[in-house]
Amino acid sequence: MSGLYEQIKLLYDQSLYSNVISLANLVLSLSEHNTELLPAHAKFHVFVYYADSYFYMGKYKKAESLYKKSLQFRKCLLKTKNTAKPAQDNQKELPSDIDIKYQIHLCLIKIKNPQEALQVLQSIPGKQRTAKVNMALAKMFQEQGMERSAITTYKEVLRECPLALEAAEGLLSLGVKGIEVSSLVIGCASNTLNLDWLNTWIKAHAHIHNREYNHAVTTLRSLDNVNLLRDNFNLLTTMGECYYYAGDDKNALLCLRRARIIEPDVMKGVDIYAAVLCKIHHIKELDRLIPVITVNSECTGEIYVAMAYSLYAMRKFSRANTLTAQALNLNPNDIEAAILRGNILMEQKKYLDSLSFFRHAVQLKPYRYEPHKGMVDCLVGMHRLRAALTIASGSCKQLGRTPRVLTLYASVLMKDPVSVGKAKNLLEEALSQDEVYLPAVYLLAEIYEQEMNLEAAIELLERQVEIQPTCKLHQMLGDLWSRVNNVEKALDHYAVALNLDPSSRRALEGMHRLDSTSSKLDSSYYITVGDEQATYDVGDGLHDTDDNDEAPDESETEAVWSDMDLEANSQ
Repeated sequence: MSGLYEQIKLLYDQSLYSNVISLANLVLSLSEHNTELLPAHAKFHVFVYYADSYFYMGKYKKAESLYKKSLQFRKCLLKTKNTAKPAQDNQKELPSDIDIKYQIHLCLIKIKNPQEALQVLQSIPGKQRTAKVNMALAKMFQEQGMERSAITTYKEVLRECPLALEAAEGLLSLGVKGIEVSSLVIGCASNTLNLDWLNTWIKAHAHIHNREYNHAVTTLRSLDNVNLLRDNFNLLTTMGECYYYAGDDKNALLCLRRARIIEPDVMKGVDIYAAVLCKIHHIKELDRLIPVITVNSECTGEIYVAMAYSLYAMRKFSRANTLTAQALNLNPNDIEAAILRGNILMEQKKYLDSLSFFRHAVQLKPYRYEPHKGMVDCLVGMHRLRAALTIASGSCKQLGRTPRVLTLYASVLMKDPVSVGKAKNLLEEALSQDEVYLPAVYLLAEIYEQEMNLEAAIELLERQVEIQPTCKLHQMLGDLWSRVNNVEKALDHYAVALNLDPSSRRALEGMHRLDSTSSKLDSSYYITVGDEQATYDVGDGLHDTDDNDEAPDESETEAVWSDMDLEANSQ
C-alpha cells in the first residue's frame, strides 16, 4: 500500500483528526493528477477517514458531503473490481456502505434535517440493517408518529440484542404490554442469566408509561435494596421523577438528592431536581447546585433549565427567559423548558405568550399536570373564567380526579359564589383521597370561613397542624381564633408561625393587630385577610363564570382553543 495512505491511517488511528484533514486534502488533490499515487481502494479509505475526521471535529455539513462522495467512489470502485477481478483481500477491506449511510444519518441529525436522515436509513435494505440502524430507525419512526413501524423496528433490535433496554422502554412507551416486552427480552436472553431484577424493572417502566406512578414507585423501591440496585443513580432518578409527576415533591426531593450525591457529574434529571427545589423554596440548595453542574460541563437543555430555575427563583425573569429559549433551541420538545418558560411569562403578566407555551407542553405530554395548571392560571389572570373552567374540568377527565386536579378545578369554581358549593364538594373529595393535601385544606378552610362556619375551619386546621405544622396553617388558625375573640390562642399560633417563618407578613400583621387592641377586633381587616387566602387567587371577573355543573364536552373545549388561537393571531 502507499506510504501516504499508511501515514494518513496512522494519524487517524491516533485521533489526530485535524492533521488527517490537512494531509488528506493535499493527498486527494495530488491523486487527481497522479492516479498511481494512491491505489483505488486506498483512496476510498482516505475519503472515509477524511469524512470521519470532519465528523469528530463537529463539522457535520462538510462530513456529510464527504461521506456522500465516498459512497459514490465506492460504487465506481465495485464496478471496476467486478471487471478487473482484483485481489480478494482488497475487497474484504472495503468499509460497508451501511456504516457510511449511518454516519450520513448522524450528520443530518446534527444539522437538524431529520426527514432526510430517515430517508437515508430507509434506503438500507431491511435484511442488511444492523441493530444500530434499526435502533436509530425506531427512534425516528416514533418521533415522526409512525408507531406501528417503530414497534416492528424496536422488536428487531431486541431479537438481535435482547438486553437493549432502551428498545424495551421504547416498546413500553408505545403501549406494548409489559408481559410481551418481558418475553422478548428475557425469552431471548441466555438461560444462564438471573434476570428476575430485569423483569421487575420492565414491570416498573410499564407502570410509568401507563401513568401509574404510585405503582411504579412501589415496584422500583423493591429494587432499591442491598441485594439488588441499592444507590443506583438511574433507579433513584427514575423514582424521583415518578414522585414528581405524581405531585409528591418531598419524596421526589429525597430521591433526586440521593442520586446527585452518588453521581454529581451526571446531568440526567437535574432539570426536574431544580424544579422541585424551586417549588418547595429550597433556594440555597438550588444556588449551590448551579456551580456544580456548570463547571466543566457541556451546556445541555437540562443544565439550561436548571440555571433558569435559579434565576426564576431570584425573580430575574429576563435572564431566565434567555436560558429557556436556549434549551428550546436545542430541543423544541423540551417540556421542562416549555413549562418554565410559561411560568416566567405568567409572572411577567404576558398571559397570551404564556398560554402558547403551556398549550405546547400539553400537546407534547397531555398527562403532565403543570401545563394544565398553567393554562388555568393564565386564563384566570386574563379574567376569562369561563375558559378557565373549561380547561380545569377537562383536566379532570384527562388527568383523572386526583387531589391536585380536583383542587385546581375547585379553585376556579370558588371565584363565583354560585359554584362555591360544588367547589366545596370537590375539595372534600380531594381530602378523602389524601387527608394531608394542603392546597385543598387551605381552600376548604377558606370556604368554611366564608360560610361563617368558623368552628369547622378551626377543627380542619387544628387536625392538620398535628400532622404537618406549617407557617400558613398556624397563621390561618391565628386569624380564625382572632375572629372568635380568643386572643391567647391566636397569639400562640402567630408565634409558632413566626418561629417557622420569621418573614411571614401575614403572621406579623396579625400579631401587631392583637398587640394594638385587646378588645373587639376590626372585622373588616379579617374579611380582607380571608379574601387573600385563596391559593390560586389570580384576578376576579365573576361575570364570566360558567355555572354549569357538568364538565364541558370536547366541542366546547375545542371552542376555547379556537378562541385562544384567534386572540393570539390578533395580537
